Amino acid sequence: MKDFLKYTLATMTGIILLTLVMAIISVISLVGLAASSASTTPVRENSVFTLSLSGQMEERAATDIFGQITGQVSENIGLDDVLSAVKKAKTNDDIKGIYIEAGMFSSDSPASSHALREALLDFKKSGKWIVAYGDSYTQTTYYICSAADKVWLNPQGMVDWHGLAATPFFVKDMLAKFGVKYQLCKVGKYKSAPEMMTADKMSEPNREQVTAYINGIWNVMLSDVAKSRSISADSLNAYADRGITFGTQEELLKSKLIDRLMYTDEVKGEIKKLLKIEDDDDINQLTLAEMQNVKTKREKGDEVAVYYAYGSIIDSETGEAFSQEHNIVATTVCKDLEELMNDDDVKAVVLRVNSPGGSAYASEQIWRAVTQLKAKKPVVVSMGGYAASGGYYISCAANYIYSEPTTITGSIGIYGMFPDFSGLLTEKLGVKFDEVKTNKYAAFGTVARPFNGEEMALLDQYIGRGYELFRKRVADGRKQPVAAIEEVAQGRVWLGNDALKIKLVDAIGSLDDAVKKAAQLAKLEEYKTKSYPDKADWMEQLFDKASHKSYLDEQLRLTLGEYYEPLRYMQTLNRQSAIQARLPYFLEIR
Repeated sequence: MKDFLKYTLATMTGIILLTLVMAIISVISLVGLAASSASTTPVRENSVFTLSLSGQMEERAATDIFGQITGQVSENIGLDDVLSAVKKAKTNDDIKGIYIEAGMFSSDSPASSHALREALLDFKKSGKWIVAYGDSYTQTTYYICSAADKVWLNPQGMVDWHGLAATPFFVKDMLAKFGVKYQLCKVGKYKSAPEMMTADKMSEPNREQVTAYINGIWNVMLSDVAKSRSISADSLNAYADRGITFGTQEELLKSKLIDRLMYTDEVKGEIKKLLKIEDDDDINQLTLAEMQNVKTKREKGDEVAVYYAYGSIIDSETGEAFSQEHNIVATTVCKDLEELMNDDDVKAVVLRVNSPGGSAYASEQIWRAVTQLKAKKPVVVSMGGYAASGGYYISCAANYIYSEPTTITGSIGIYGMFPDFSGLLTEKLGVKFDEVKTNKYAAFGTVARPFNGEEMALLDQYIGRGYELFRKRVADGRKQPVAAIEEVAQGRVWLGNDALKIKLVDAIGSLDDAVKKAAQLAKLEEYKTKSYPDKADWMEQLFDKASHKSYLDEQLRLTLGEYYEPLRYMQTLNRQSAIQARLPYFLEIR
Protein backbone atom coordinates (compact mmCIF):
# COMPACT_ATOMS: atom_id res chain seq x y z
CA MET A 1 0.00 0.00 0.00
CA LYS A 2 2.90 2.37 0.83
CA ASP A 3 4.41 1.75 -2.63
CA PHE A 4 1.04 2.39 -4.28
CA LEU A 5 0.65 5.74 -2.48
CA LYS A 6 4.25 6.66 -3.21
CA TYR A 7 3.92 6.02 -6.96
CA THR A 8 0.50 7.70 -7.11
CA LEU A 9 1.81 10.85 -5.41
CA ALA A 10 4.88 10.84 -7.65
CA THR A 11 2.67 10.59 -10.75
CA MET A 12 0.40 13.40 -9.57
CA THR A 13 3.42 15.58 -8.78
CA GLY A 14 4.81 14.91 -12.25
CA ILE A 15 1.53 15.84 -13.91
CA ILE A 16 1.32 19.07 -11.90
CA LEU A 17 4.90 19.99 -12.75
CA LEU A 18 4.35 19.21 -16.45
CA THR A 19 1.21 21.37 -16.47
CA LEU A 20 3.10 24.25 -14.87
CA VAL A 21 5.95 23.93 -17.38
CA MET A 22 3.51 23.89 -20.32
CA ALA A 23 1.69 26.91 -18.90
CA ILE A 24 4.96 28.83 -18.56
CA ILE A 25 5.95 27.92 -22.14
CA SER A 26 2.53 29.03 -23.41
CA VAL A 27 2.78 32.35 -21.56
CA ILE A 28 6.28 32.94 -22.95
CA SER A 29 4.99 32.10 -26.45
CA LEU A 30 2.08 34.51 -26.07
CA VAL A 31 4.34 37.27 -24.79
CA GLY A 32 6.64 36.68 -27.76
CA LEU A 33 3.73 36.79 -30.18
CA ALA A 34 2.42 39.98 -28.64
CA ALA A 35 5.84 41.60 -28.81
CA SER A 36 6.42 40.54 -32.42
CA SER A 37 2.99 41.74 -33.55
CA ALA A 38 3.61 45.15 -32.01
CA SER A 39 7.16 45.60 -33.32
CA THR A 40 8.31 47.27 -36.53
CA THR A 41 10.54 45.29 -38.88
CA PRO A 42 13.69 47.22 -39.81
CA VAL A 43 14.72 47.08 -43.48
CA ARG A 44 18.45 46.81 -44.01
CA GLU A 45 20.17 48.30 -47.01
CA ASN A 46 20.23 46.13 -50.15
CA SER A 47 17.41 43.80 -49.07
CA VAL A 48 15.28 41.30 -50.97
CA PHE A 49 11.59 40.52 -50.40
CA THR A 50 11.32 36.73 -50.56
CA LEU A 51 7.79 35.73 -51.54
CA SER A 52 7.15 32.06 -50.84
CA LEU A 53 4.26 30.80 -52.97
CA SER A 54 3.09 27.69 -51.18
CA GLY A 55 -0.19 26.58 -49.65
CA GLN A 56 -3.46 28.33 -50.46
CA MET A 57 -3.97 32.02 -51.20
CA GLU A 58 -7.31 33.40 -50.03
CA GLU A 59 -8.84 36.87 -49.79
CA ARG A 60 -7.65 37.46 -46.22
CA ALA A 61 -5.75 35.14 -43.90
CA ALA A 62 -5.76 35.82 -40.18
CA THR A 63 -2.85 34.84 -37.97
CA ASP A 64 -3.74 31.56 -36.25
CA ILE A 65 -2.65 31.89 -32.62
CA PHE A 66 -3.54 28.27 -31.82
CA GLY A 67 -1.60 27.04 -34.81
CA GLN A 68 1.48 28.96 -33.71
CA ILE A 69 1.28 27.60 -30.16
CA THR A 70 0.69 23.97 -31.24
CA GLY A 71 3.01 24.05 -34.23
CA GLN A 72 0.16 23.34 -36.68
CA VAL A 73 0.65 26.59 -38.59
CA SER A 74 -1.57 26.99 -41.63
CA GLU A 75 0.16 27.61 -44.94
CA ASN A 76 -2.62 29.90 -46.10
CA ILE A 77 -1.62 33.40 -47.18
CA GLY A 78 -3.87 36.41 -47.64
CA LEU A 79 -4.10 38.21 -50.96
CA ASP A 80 -4.45 41.47 -49.04
CA ASP A 81 -1.16 40.85 -47.21
CA VAL A 82 0.70 39.93 -50.42
CA LEU A 83 -0.54 42.99 -52.31
CA SER A 84 0.39 45.24 -49.38
CA ALA A 85 3.87 43.68 -49.18
CA VAL A 86 4.52 44.11 -52.91
CA LYS A 87 3.46 47.76 -52.71
CA LYS A 88 5.75 48.37 -49.72
CA ALA A 89 8.64 46.69 -51.54
CA LYS A 90 8.08 48.94 -54.54
CA THR A 91 8.31 52.17 -52.57
CA ASN A 92 11.08 51.17 -50.13
CA ASP A 93 14.46 52.26 -51.49
CA ASP A 94 16.32 49.65 -49.44
CA ILE A 95 14.48 46.76 -51.11
CA LYS A 96 16.12 46.06 -54.46
CA GLY A 97 14.02 43.21 -55.78
CA ILE A 98 11.63 40.33 -55.21
CA TYR A 99 12.65 36.68 -55.17
CA ILE A 100 9.67 34.34 -55.71
CA GLU A 101 10.12 30.85 -54.33
CA ALA A 102 7.56 28.70 -56.15
CA GLY A 103 6.09 25.70 -54.36
CA MET A 104 2.88 23.68 -54.23
CA PHE A 105 0.58 26.65 -54.44
CA SER A 106 -3.06 27.25 -55.31
CA SER A 107 -5.29 30.31 -55.37
CA ASP A 108 -8.90 30.74 -54.36
CA SER A 109 -9.71 32.00 -57.86
CA PRO A 110 -8.16 32.98 -61.19
CA ALA A 111 -8.98 36.61 -60.40
CA SER A 112 -6.87 36.53 -57.23
CA SER A 113 -3.94 35.11 -59.22
CA HIS A 114 -4.41 37.87 -61.80
CA ALA A 115 -4.48 40.55 -59.07
CA LEU A 116 -1.16 39.33 -57.66
CA ARG A 117 0.39 39.13 -61.11
CA GLU A 118 -0.70 42.70 -61.91
CA ALA A 119 0.83 43.89 -58.64
CA LEU A 120 4.14 42.28 -59.62
CA LEU A 121 4.03 43.98 -63.01
CA ASP A 122 3.36 47.29 -61.28
CA PHE A 123 6.36 46.64 -59.00
CA LYS A 124 8.60 46.27 -62.06
CA LYS A 125 7.68 49.82 -63.13
CA SER A 126 9.96 50.99 -60.31
CA GLY A 127 12.94 49.61 -62.22
CA LYS A 128 13.55 46.89 -59.66
CA TRP A 129 13.95 43.21 -60.58
CA ILE A 130 11.88 40.07 -59.96
CA VAL A 131 13.24 36.54 -60.31
CA ALA A 132 11.44 33.26 -59.68
CA TYR A 133 12.73 29.78 -58.89
CA GLY A 134 10.92 26.49 -58.46
CA ASP A 135 11.66 22.81 -58.14
CA SER A 136 8.41 22.54 -60.11
CA TYR A 137 5.68 24.99 -61.09
CA THR A 138 1.94 24.39 -60.86
CA GLN A 139 0.01 26.08 -63.67
CA THR A 140 -1.26 28.78 -61.29
CA THR A 141 2.22 29.39 -59.90
CA TYR A 142 3.74 29.56 -63.36
CA TYR A 143 1.08 32.04 -64.49
CA ILE A 144 2.02 34.35 -61.60
CA CYS A 145 5.78 33.81 -61.92
CA SER A 146 5.75 34.46 -65.68
CA ALA A 147 5.64 38.15 -64.74
CA ALA A 148 9.21 37.85 -63.40
CA ASP A 149 12.27 39.05 -65.32
CA LYS A 150 13.75 35.55 -65.07
CA VAL A 151 12.10 32.18 -64.45
CA TRP A 152 14.49 29.48 -63.19
CA LEU A 153 13.79 25.77 -62.78
CA ASN A 154 15.45 22.83 -61.08
CA PRO A 155 17.20 20.60 -63.69
CA GLN A 156 14.82 17.78 -62.75
CA GLY A 157 11.74 19.98 -62.36
CA MET A 158 8.61 20.46 -64.44
CA VAL A 159 6.27 23.22 -65.54
CA ASP A 160 2.58 22.30 -65.47
CA TRP A 161 0.97 23.91 -68.52
CA HIS A 162 -2.12 22.03 -69.65
CA GLY A 163 -5.09 24.41 -70.09
CA LEU A 164 -8.28 24.60 -68.04
CA ALA A 165 -11.08 22.14 -67.38
CA ALA A 166 -14.16 22.23 -65.16
CA THR A 167 -15.11 18.86 -63.66
CA PRO A 168 -18.37 19.08 -61.69
CA PHE A 169 -19.71 15.93 -60.07
CA PHE A 170 -23.25 14.78 -59.37
CA VAL A 171 -24.65 12.82 -56.44
CA LYS A 172 -28.34 12.40 -57.33
CA ASP A 173 -28.01 8.68 -58.08
CA MET A 174 -25.89 8.07 -54.98
CA LEU A 175 -28.49 9.76 -52.78
CA ALA A 176 -31.24 7.73 -54.48
CA LYS A 177 -29.60 4.54 -53.20
CA PHE A 178 -30.39 5.80 -49.69
CA GLY A 179 -33.91 6.89 -50.61
CA VAL A 180 -33.05 10.61 -50.56
CA LYS A 181 -33.88 13.11 -53.28
CA TYR A 182 -34.19 16.87 -53.60
CA GLN A 183 -37.17 18.88 -54.76
CA LEU A 184 -36.20 22.01 -56.65
CA CYS A 185 -37.80 25.37 -57.34
CA LYS A 186 -35.70 27.82 -59.32
CA VAL A 187 -35.87 30.80 -61.63
CA GLY A 188 -33.26 31.11 -64.35
CA LYS A 189 -32.40 28.48 -66.95
CA TYR A 190 -28.69 29.00 -66.25
CA LYS A 191 -29.09 28.65 -62.45
CA SER A 192 -27.04 25.51 -62.09
CA ALA A 193 -26.07 25.42 -58.42
CA PRO A 194 -28.63 22.69 -57.55
CA GLU A 195 -27.55 20.36 -60.39
CA MET A 196 -25.13 18.51 -58.14
CA MET A 197 -28.14 17.20 -56.19
CA THR A 198 -30.83 17.02 -58.86
CA ALA A 199 -29.12 15.94 -62.10
CA ASP A 200 -26.65 13.35 -63.37
CA LYS A 201 -24.89 15.63 -65.86
CA MET A 202 -24.54 19.27 -66.82
CA SER A 203 -27.57 20.92 -68.39
CA GLU A 204 -26.96 22.44 -71.81
CA PRO A 205 -27.36 26.04 -70.53
CA ASN A 206 -24.84 25.29 -67.80
CA ARG A 207 -22.44 23.69 -70.26
CA GLU A 208 -22.77 26.81 -72.42
CA GLN A 209 -21.87 29.21 -69.61
CA VAL A 210 -19.07 27.06 -68.17
CA THR A 211 -17.53 26.73 -71.64
CA ALA A 212 -17.69 30.50 -72.03
CA TYR A 213 -16.04 31.39 -68.75
CA ILE A 214 -13.26 28.79 -68.72
CA ASN A 215 -12.35 29.81 -72.26
CA GLY A 216 -12.45 33.44 -71.16
CA ILE A 217 -10.16 32.77 -68.21
CA TRP A 218 -7.77 30.75 -70.38
CA ASN A 219 -7.61 33.51 -72.99
CA VAL A 220 -6.62 36.02 -70.29
CA MET A 221 -3.91 33.66 -69.05
CA LEU A 222 -2.64 33.09 -72.60
CA SER A 223 -2.54 36.80 -73.32
CA ASP A 224 -0.74 37.65 -70.07
CA VAL A 225 1.90 34.93 -70.36
CA ALA A 226 2.42 35.60 -74.07
CA LYS A 227 3.17 39.26 -73.38
CA SER A 228 5.56 38.63 -70.49
CA ARG A 229 7.43 35.69 -72.04
CA SER A 230 7.38 36.92 -75.67
CA ILE A 231 5.67 33.73 -76.80
CA SER A 232 2.66 33.74 -79.10
CA ALA A 233 -0.69 32.62 -77.69
CA ASP A 234 -0.90 30.02 -80.46
CA SER A 235 2.41 28.53 -79.34
CA LEU A 236 1.26 28.43 -75.72
CA ASN A 237 -1.89 26.61 -76.78
CA ALA A 238 0.19 24.17 -78.81
CA TYR A 239 2.43 23.49 -75.80
CA ALA A 240 -0.63 22.65 -73.71
CA ASP A 241 -2.06 20.37 -76.41
CA ARG A 242 1.12 18.38 -76.82
CA GLY A 243 1.50 17.80 -73.08
CA ILE A 244 4.62 19.87 -72.46
CA THR A 245 4.00 19.31 -68.75
CA PHE A 246 5.64 15.91 -69.22
CA GLY A 247 8.26 17.09 -71.68
CA THR A 248 11.98 17.35 -71.05
CA GLN A 249 13.62 20.31 -69.36
CA GLU A 250 15.40 21.07 -72.64
CA GLU A 251 11.99 21.42 -74.31
CA LEU A 252 10.97 23.93 -71.64
CA LEU A 253 14.10 25.97 -72.37
CA LYS A 254 13.62 25.78 -76.13
CA SER A 255 9.97 26.82 -75.82
CA LYS A 256 11.03 29.88 -73.73
CA LEU A 257 8.77 28.93 -70.85
CA ILE A 258 11.84 29.14 -68.60
CA ASP A 259 15.16 30.98 -68.79
CA ARG A 260 17.61 28.68 -67.06
CA LEU A 261 18.04 25.36 -65.26
CA MET A 262 19.81 25.46 -61.89
CA TYR A 263 19.87 23.70 -58.55
CA THR A 264 18.64 25.30 -55.35
CA ASP A 265 22.15 25.95 -54.02
CA GLU A 266 23.01 27.94 -57.16
CA VAL A 267 20.15 30.42 -56.67
CA LYS A 268 21.88 32.35 -53.87
CA GLY A 269 24.81 33.12 -56.12
CA GLU A 270 22.53 34.56 -58.78
CA ILE A 271 20.70 36.70 -56.23
CA LYS A 272 24.02 38.01 -54.94
CA LYS A 273 24.99 39.01 -58.47
CA LEU A 274 21.75 40.99 -58.78
CA LEU A 275 22.47 42.67 -55.44
CA LYS A 276 26.10 43.25 -56.47
CA ILE A 277 27.50 41.76 -53.26
CA GLU A 278 30.39 39.37 -52.64
CA ASP A 279 29.99 35.60 -52.54
CA ASP A 280 30.72 35.45 -48.82
CA ASP A 281 28.20 38.19 -47.96
CA ASP A 282 24.79 37.34 -46.49
CA ILE A 283 21.58 38.18 -48.34
CA ASN A 284 19.27 40.48 -46.40
CA GLN A 285 15.87 38.85 -46.81
CA LEU A 286 12.39 39.88 -45.73
CA THR A 287 9.58 37.33 -45.53
CA LEU A 288 5.90 38.05 -46.11
CA ALA A 289 5.28 38.02 -42.35
CA GLU A 290 8.11 40.52 -41.81
CA MET A 291 6.85 42.76 -44.61
CA GLN A 292 3.56 43.16 -42.74
CA ASN A 293 5.47 45.00 -40.00
CA VAL A 294 7.55 47.18 -42.31
CA LYS A 295 6.81 50.81 -41.57
CA THR A 296 5.56 53.01 -44.39
CA LYS A 297 5.12 56.72 -44.72
CA ARG A 298 2.14 57.91 -42.75
CA GLU A 299 -0.81 58.63 -45.01
CA LYS A 300 -2.52 61.99 -44.69
CA GLY A 301 -6.02 63.19 -45.39
CA ASP A 302 -9.54 61.88 -44.98
CA GLU A 303 -10.32 58.20 -44.61
CA VAL A 304 -11.52 55.83 -47.32
CA ALA A 305 -12.70 52.65 -45.63
CA VAL A 306 -12.11 49.30 -47.33
CA TYR A 307 -14.65 46.77 -46.04
CA TYR A 308 -13.93 43.10 -46.82
CA ALA A 309 -17.02 40.97 -47.49
CA TYR A 310 -15.88 37.48 -48.45
CA GLY A 311 -17.21 33.94 -48.18
CA SER A 312 -20.74 32.57 -48.30
CA ILE A 313 -23.59 34.89 -47.36
CA ILE A 314 -25.52 33.64 -44.35
CA ASP A 315 -28.24 35.06 -42.11
CA SER A 316 -26.52 34.68 -38.74
CA GLU A 317 -23.50 33.14 -37.02
CA THR A 318 -25.29 30.01 -35.83
CA GLY A 319 -26.56 27.05 -37.78
CA GLU A 320 -25.85 27.96 -41.38
CA ALA A 321 -22.07 28.02 -41.80
CA PHE A 322 -21.13 24.82 -43.61
CA SER A 323 -17.40 24.97 -42.95
CA GLN A 324 -14.82 26.64 -40.76
CA GLU A 325 -14.17 29.21 -43.49
CA HIS A 326 -14.99 32.89 -43.23
CA ASN A 327 -18.60 33.85 -44.02
CA ILE A 328 -20.47 37.08 -44.74
CA VAL A 329 -22.86 37.22 -41.79
CA ALA A 330 -25.72 39.58 -42.63
CA THR A 331 -26.41 40.70 -39.05
CA THR A 332 -22.73 41.58 -38.53
CA VAL A 333 -22.16 43.23 -41.91
CA CYS A 334 -25.27 45.40 -41.64
CA LYS A 335 -24.15 46.62 -38.23
CA ASP A 336 -20.62 47.32 -39.49
CA LEU A 337 -21.87 49.27 -42.51
CA GLU A 338 -24.17 51.32 -40.29
CA GLU A 339 -21.17 52.24 -38.12
CA LEU A 340 -19.20 53.30 -41.20
CA MET A 341 -22.19 55.34 -42.35
CA ASN A 342 -22.30 57.20 -39.03
CA ASP A 343 -18.54 57.65 -38.74
CA ASP A 344 -17.82 61.24 -39.77
CA ASP A 345 -14.12 60.44 -40.27
CA VAL A 346 -15.01 58.01 -43.07
CA LYS A 347 -15.70 59.91 -46.28
CA ALA A 348 -16.16 56.99 -48.70
CA VAL A 349 -16.36 53.20 -48.57
CA VAL A 350 -14.94 50.54 -50.86
CA LEU A 351 -16.82 47.26 -50.49
CA ARG A 352 -14.43 44.45 -51.42
CA VAL A 353 -16.66 41.51 -52.44
CA ASN A 354 -15.42 37.97 -52.93
CA SER A 355 -18.49 35.78 -52.60
CA PRO A 356 -20.42 33.12 -54.54
CA GLY A 357 -23.61 34.21 -52.77
CA GLY A 358 -25.82 32.35 -50.32
CA SER A 359 -28.99 33.24 -48.48
CA ALA A 360 -31.30 35.43 -50.58
CA TYR A 361 -32.81 36.94 -47.43
CA ALA A 362 -29.37 37.84 -46.03
CA SER A 363 -28.37 39.33 -49.39
CA GLU A 364 -31.43 41.59 -49.34
CA GLN A 365 -30.56 42.83 -45.84
CA ILE A 366 -27.00 43.70 -46.88
CA TRP A 367 -28.32 45.36 -50.07
CA ARG A 368 -30.48 47.57 -47.82
CA ALA A 369 -27.47 48.48 -45.66
CA VAL A 370 -25.45 49.39 -48.77
CA THR A 371 -28.23 51.65 -50.10
CA GLN A 372 -28.46 53.45 -46.76
CA LEU A 373 -24.69 53.90 -46.69
CA LYS A 374 -24.71 55.16 -50.28
CA ALA A 375 -27.27 57.82 -49.34
CA LYS A 376 -24.66 59.46 -47.07
CA LYS A 377 -21.31 58.78 -48.76
CA PRO A 378 -19.93 57.19 -51.96
CA VAL A 379 -19.76 53.40 -52.14
CA VAL A 380 -17.52 51.69 -54.70
CA VAL A 381 -17.42 47.91 -55.12
CA SER A 382 -14.19 46.05 -55.87
CA MET A 383 -14.95 42.50 -57.01
CA GLY A 384 -12.47 39.76 -56.22
CA GLY A 385 -12.60 36.15 -57.38
CA TYR A 386 -16.37 35.89 -57.16
CA ALA A 387 -19.18 38.41 -56.90
CA ALA A 388 -21.98 36.22 -58.18
CA SER A 389 -25.63 35.67 -57.32
CA GLY A 390 -25.92 36.95 -53.73
CA GLY A 391 -22.43 38.40 -54.17
CA TYR A 392 -23.76 40.49 -57.06
CA TYR A 393 -26.96 41.26 -55.13
CA ILE A 394 -24.98 43.03 -52.39
CA SER A 395 -22.85 44.85 -55.00
CA CYS A 396 -25.43 46.19 -57.44
CA ALA A 397 -26.48 49.26 -55.43
CA ALA A 398 -22.99 50.81 -55.36
CA ASN A 399 -22.13 54.08 -57.09
CA TYR A 400 -19.47 52.33 -59.17
CA ILE A 401 -18.35 48.72 -59.68
CA TYR A 402 -14.88 47.42 -60.58
CA SER A 403 -14.11 43.81 -61.37
CA GLU A 404 -11.04 41.84 -62.33
CA PRO A 405 -11.09 40.55 -65.94
CA THR A 406 -11.58 36.99 -64.64
CA THR A 407 -13.98 37.76 -61.79
CA ILE A 408 -16.94 35.38 -61.91
CA THR A 409 -20.04 37.51 -61.48
CA GLY A 410 -23.70 37.87 -62.49
CA SER A 411 -25.70 34.69 -61.83
CA ILE A 412 -28.83 36.77 -61.20
CA GLY A 413 -31.26 34.04 -60.17
CA ILE A 414 -32.75 32.33 -57.13
CA TYR A 415 -33.57 28.77 -56.16
CA GLY A 416 -34.95 26.74 -53.29
CA MET A 417 -33.80 23.14 -52.79
CA PHE A 418 -35.67 20.98 -50.29
CA PRO A 419 -34.53 17.50 -49.19
CA ASP A 420 -37.07 14.67 -49.30
CA PHE A 421 -36.16 11.92 -46.82
CA SER A 422 -39.48 10.08 -47.06
CA GLY A 423 -37.98 7.33 -49.25
CA LEU A 424 -35.23 6.73 -46.72
CA LEU A 425 -37.66 6.65 -43.82
CA THR A 426 -40.47 4.59 -45.35
CA GLU A 427 -38.78 2.32 -47.93
CA LYS A 428 -35.36 1.79 -46.37
CA LEU A 429 -36.09 2.03 -42.66
CA GLY A 430 -39.71 0.91 -42.63
CA VAL A 431 -41.11 3.94 -40.79
CA LYS A 432 -44.85 4.46 -41.36
CA PHE A 433 -46.73 7.78 -41.15
CA ASP A 434 -50.35 8.84 -40.88
CA GLU A 435 -51.85 12.32 -41.02
CA VAL A 436 -54.54 14.39 -39.29
CA LYS A 437 -54.81 18.12 -40.00
CA THR A 438 -57.09 21.11 -39.45
CA ASN A 439 -56.29 23.04 -42.63
CA LYS A 440 -55.25 22.38 -46.19
CA TYR A 441 -51.56 23.26 -45.75
CA ALA A 442 -51.19 22.37 -42.07
CA ALA A 443 -48.77 19.50 -42.90
CA PHE A 444 -46.72 21.60 -45.30
CA GLY A 445 -43.07 20.56 -45.04
CA THR A 446 -43.65 17.29 -43.21
CA VAL A 447 -40.88 14.67 -43.50
CA ALA A 448 -43.55 12.01 -44.09
CA ARG A 449 -43.96 12.78 -47.79
CA PRO A 450 -42.64 15.00 -50.60
CA PHE A 451 -44.40 18.26 -51.49
CA ASN A 452 -47.54 17.74 -53.55
CA GLY A 453 -48.35 19.67 -56.72
CA GLU A 454 -50.22 22.48 -54.99
CA GLU A 455 -47.45 22.96 -52.43
CA MET A 456 -44.82 23.08 -55.16
CA ALA A 457 -46.92 25.70 -56.98
CA LEU A 458 -46.87 27.88 -53.84
CA LEU A 459 -43.09 27.50 -53.58
CA ASP A 460 -42.67 28.37 -57.25
CA GLN A 461 -44.64 31.59 -56.70
CA TYR A 462 -42.53 32.45 -53.67
CA ILE A 463 -39.24 31.83 -55.51
CA GLY A 464 -40.58 33.81 -58.48
CA ARG A 465 -41.25 36.85 -56.29
CA GLY A 466 -37.74 36.61 -54.90
CA TYR A 467 -36.30 36.58 -58.42
CA GLU A 468 -38.39 39.58 -59.45
CA LEU A 469 -37.14 41.50 -56.43
CA PHE A 470 -33.50 40.57 -57.15
CA ARG A 471 -33.90 41.61 -60.78
CA LYS A 472 -35.46 44.94 -59.77
CA ARG A 473 -32.64 45.62 -57.30
CA VAL A 474 -30.15 45.14 -60.13
CA ALA A 475 -32.16 47.27 -62.57
CA ASP A 476 -32.43 50.13 -60.06
CA GLY A 477 -28.76 49.91 -59.12
CA ARG A 478 -27.51 49.76 -62.70
CA LYS A 479 -30.07 52.34 -63.88
CA GLN A 480 -31.41 50.06 -66.58
CA PRO A 481 -34.87 48.80 -67.50
CA VAL A 482 -35.92 45.49 -65.94
CA ALA A 483 -36.27 44.06 -69.47
CA ALA A 484 -32.60 44.81 -70.17
CA ILE A 485 -31.53 43.05 -66.96
CA GLU A 486 -33.71 40.05 -67.79
CA GLU A 487 -31.71 39.53 -70.99
CA VAL A 488 -28.50 39.03 -69.01
CA ALA A 489 -30.04 37.42 -65.92
CA GLN A 490 -31.70 33.96 -65.81
CA GLY A 491 -28.94 32.87 -63.45
CA ARG A 492 -26.20 33.22 -66.09
CA VAL A 493 -22.60 33.49 -64.92
CA TRP A 494 -20.38 36.10 -66.60
CA LEU A 495 -16.67 36.85 -66.52
CA GLY A 496 -15.68 40.38 -65.56
CA ASN A 497 -14.57 41.17 -69.13
CA ASP A 498 -17.99 40.13 -70.44
CA ALA A 499 -19.89 41.76 -67.57
CA LEU A 500 -18.37 45.08 -68.61
CA LYS A 501 -19.86 44.75 -72.09
CA ILE A 502 -23.36 44.15 -70.72
CA LYS A 503 -23.08 46.91 -68.10
CA LEU A 504 -23.16 44.72 -65.01
CA VAL A 505 -19.88 46.39 -63.98
CA ASP A 506 -18.49 49.83 -64.78
CA ALA A 507 -14.79 49.14 -65.27
CA ILE A 508 -12.06 46.52 -65.11
CA GLY A 509 -9.65 47.39 -62.35
CA SER A 510 -7.95 46.54 -59.08
CA LEU A 511 -8.75 47.29 -55.47
CA ASP A 512 -6.42 50.30 -55.72
CA ASP A 513 -8.45 51.57 -58.69
CA ALA A 514 -11.61 51.27 -56.60
CA VAL A 515 -10.03 53.23 -53.75
CA LYS A 516 -8.99 56.02 -56.14
CA LYS A 517 -12.50 56.14 -57.59
CA ALA A 518 -14.08 56.34 -54.12
CA ALA A 519 -11.78 59.24 -53.21
CA GLN A 520 -12.66 60.96 -56.47
CA LEU A 521 -16.40 60.58 -55.85
CA ALA A 522 -15.93 61.97 -52.35
CA LYS A 523 -13.88 64.85 -53.82
CA LEU A 524 -10.87 64.13 -51.61
CA GLU A 525 -7.53 65.69 -52.50
CA GLU A 526 -5.63 63.69 -49.89
CA TYR A 527 -6.81 60.42 -48.41
CA LYS A 528 -5.74 57.43 -46.40
CA THR A 529 -7.20 53.92 -46.28
CA LYS A 530 -8.17 51.65 -43.42
CA SER A 531 -9.32 48.04 -43.68
CA TYR A 532 -12.47 46.74 -41.97
CA PRO A 533 -13.35 44.65 -40.11
CA ASP A 534 -10.16 44.48 -38.07
CA LYS A 535 -8.44 41.11 -38.03
CA ALA A 536 -8.62 39.37 -34.67
CA ASP A 537 -5.41 39.88 -32.68
CA TRP A 538 -3.80 37.14 -30.59
CA MET A 539 -5.72 38.11 -27.44
CA GLU A 540 -9.11 38.02 -29.20
CA GLN A 541 -8.31 34.67 -30.77
CA LEU A 542 -7.23 33.26 -27.43
CA PHE A 543 -10.59 33.96 -25.81
CA ASP A 544 -12.82 33.46 -28.86
CA LYS A 545 -13.82 29.85 -29.35
CA ALA A 546 -15.15 30.58 -32.84
CA SER A 547 -11.66 31.44 -34.06
CA HIS A 548 -10.26 28.05 -33.14
CA LYS A 549 -10.52 25.80 -36.16
CA SER A 550 -10.92 22.16 -35.23
CA TYR A 551 -8.03 19.83 -35.94
CA LEU A 552 -10.42 17.27 -37.42
CA ASP A 553 -11.79 19.84 -39.87
CA GLU A 554 -8.28 20.68 -41.07
CA GLN A 555 -7.49 16.98 -41.53
CA LEU A 556 -10.72 16.48 -43.49
CA ARG A 557 -9.77 19.33 -45.81
CA LEU A 558 -6.34 17.82 -46.43
CA THR A 559 -7.82 14.37 -47.03
CA LEU A 560 -10.79 15.32 -49.22
CA GLY A 561 -9.12 18.12 -51.18
CA GLU A 562 -11.46 19.49 -53.85
CA TYR A 563 -14.36 17.39 -52.48
CA TYR A 564 -14.23 18.93 -49.00
CA GLU A 565 -16.46 21.96 -49.64
CA PRO A 566 -19.24 20.18 -51.58
CA LEU A 567 -19.44 17.37 -49.04
CA ARG A 568 -19.59 19.79 -46.12
CA TYR A 569 -22.21 21.75 -48.06
CA MET A 570 -24.34 18.60 -48.46
CA GLN A 571 -24.02 17.85 -44.76
CA THR A 572 -25.67 21.12 -43.71
CA LEU A 573 -28.19 21.76 -46.49
CA ASN A 574 -31.10 21.30 -44.11
CA ARG A 575 -29.70 24.03 -41.82
CA GLN A 576 -29.29 26.68 -44.51
CA SER A 577 -31.76 29.35 -45.47
CA ALA A 578 -34.30 27.70 -47.77
CA ILE A 579 -34.07 30.32 -50.52
CA GLN A 580 -30.61 30.68 -52.01
CA ALA A 581 -29.00 33.18 -54.38
CA ARG A 582 -25.87 31.13 -54.89
CA LEU A 583 -23.39 30.38 -57.61
CA PRO A 584 -22.31 26.77 -58.02
CA TYR A 585 -19.69 27.50 -55.33
CA PHE A 586 -17.64 24.42 -55.98
CA LEU A 587 -16.26 25.44 -59.36
CA GLU A 588 -13.22 23.21 -59.62
CA ILE A 589 -11.26 24.70 -62.50
CA ARG A 590 -8.17 22.57 -63.14
